[in-house]
Amino acid sequence: MAEVASRYRERRSRLTDAVVWTNTNATGAALPVLPDGCMDLLWSEDRLLVAGPDTRAYMADGAVDRRWVGIRFAPGTAPALLGVPAHELRDRRVELADLWSAATARRLAEQIGAARDQPAALEAIALRRAYETEPPDPVLRRIVGALDAGWSVAATADAAGLGARVLHRRSLAAFGYGPKTLARILRLQRALAVARSGVPLADTAFRTGFADQAHLARDVRELAGMPLSELLTRR
Repeated sequence: MAEVASRYRERRSRLTDAVVWTNTNATGAALPVLPDGCMDLLWSEDRLLVAGPDTRAYMADGAVDRRWVGIRFAPGTAPALLGVPAHELRDRRVELADLWSAATARRLAEQIGAARDQPAALEAIALRRAYETEPPDPVLRRIVGALDAGWSVAATADAAGLGARVLHRRSLAAFGYGPKTLARILRLQRALAVARSGVPLADTAFRTGFADQAHLARDVRELAGMPLSELLTRR
């Protein structure tokens, strides 16, 4: 199987709806990061950055043996913690110093760099920040759950008790894009998980809400930037 060699590890965070991960690119080849509706707080080489929600594949840094530590927040959970609407960070990687004070960002980055367990140090920062801020609106979890289950935008709005315009506005702030785009991204992730389990592509398309296999292939090319066959050979 074709593969870009990397050393990736992840674990569930003590922070609700988050994952702590580390990754080191062992070859220097660029790694595609697919859109998933999530946002990440990243640390590498004494810098803290925020990865906003993507609408297309992002080609990650290909520097050999550069180590990244991150915490990935589930869709809709990061904006309240970071203090910035998600749509302002759409398809962007920004320094944390651009969102918080430069002195604070520098101090926190230095703390992580000096820590024996850097993932735990990054997680502790997120946990402390979550304790100091209001939690995300529970309705956001219902929106994500409905869209991920394949519900229409209209049905999702009704279930959330929101009008279509309010749902769109809330989605921009929480997820970085409207509910139709979020639904499309979540559907792609479902399809890839099913396809990678060995289900034939035609069946995968049917099970995950695509009109047919050609529809699945078009969405993969548009969102992932490569053919479905190539994407499925990557780990």
